Amino acid sequence: MRIALICRPFVFHGGVETATAGLIGELVRQGHSIDLITTRGQPEVPGVNVRALDIPGHPSLVRLLAFGVAARRAIRSRPYDLVQSHERCLAQDIYRAGEGTHRGYLAAMGRRWARADPYHRTVMWLERRIFSLDAARQIVAISRLGKAEIERLFGTPRERVTVVHNGVDLERFHPDSREKFGAQTRQELGLGGEGWTVLFVGSGFERKGLGPLLEGFALARDRQARLIVAGKGRIEPYRLVAERLGIAERVVWAGPRPDVERLYGVADVVALPARYEPFGNVHLEALASGVPVLSSAAAGGAELITAGQNGRVVQEVTGAAIARALDQIRDADPVRLRMAARAAATPFTYAAQVDAFGMVYRRIPGTIDVH
Repeated sequence: MRIALICRPFVFHGGVETATAGLIGELVRQGHSIDLITTRGQPEVPGVNVRALDIPGHPSLVRLLAFGVAARRAIRSRPYDLVQSHERCLAQDIYRAGEGTHRGYLAAMGRRWARADPYHRTVMWLERRIFSLDAARQIVAISRLGKAEIERLFGTPRERVTVVHNGVDLERFHPDSREKFGAQTRQELGLGGEGWTVLFVGSGFERKGLGPLLEGFALARDRQARLIVAGKGRIEPYRLVAERLGIAERVVWAGPRPDVERLYGVADVVALPARYEPFGNVHLEALASGVPVLSSAAAGGAELITAGQNGRVVQEVTGAAIARALDQIRDADPVRLRMAARAAATPFTYAAQVDAFGMVYRRIPGTIDVH
């Protein structure tokens, strides 16, 4: 099948980008012809025809509209069996709602005022076209939470929305990272010894709950534990929070890392108490690495967590709730946690993800059979 896949530039490391790279690689492996419609800055992708669109860089509103117009022109210029978009565009057969809904995000972050901003208004206009009208024939949500949100906010018929979970690289993210990388990475980060270690991975610190995590870490019983913060964002405000809470000496600021699997190799728990998170590929990466996860109920990845077996889920993103969950994970049998974590991730392969997409493809009138 010849597929046009519309997607912003991605690299082969880090969160959502890793998931996209893995999905495209598996589509190619299964014999599909892929045109990646993207913008300048996208590196070459093995086996894929990259069609880089020339889009203005600023301002954001112009870039958003220009990309939508240019992408529609691109898909009309060549015959495709199917158009799959990971971006909010003017037209597509399938829209993958990897970012959830902008309306839901603004509400969760307490930014209802932003609806008056021209950029946010345009993003929500595009969403209404996709979810409520006919700018996409099928919608793919990446979690049950996301599916429910789309149906609730936009009245989208249930049969138009299918859940297709992300895949994860089960070889790159593996429990043997602890043995392979643990000691060296602890030394590099200045951790020393074998103290219990909490890991936060994510860019967008406010949305992903770093502030409440710092508060919960300060309240947790283990005063020798260390917290590693990895990801891209404004660190200074959170450094000040750590100082105010008296935990500055126990927090390591690792920054963005292309080799995040090494960090999972030193972690005893990964904490992502997000305020809004459609899925959270960190959940899958951590579990695949044999690391239990502390999640919030606002993250779609919480669907993979069974309390007491492979992590904990907090219903409220507060310091007190996070501290209790950290203490519960700290008191549990670490070997059982690691085994259960890995077992929870193993069904989520890229092949399974592509098979699930194949079922969606067959619902699009006029597409050829994918088998």
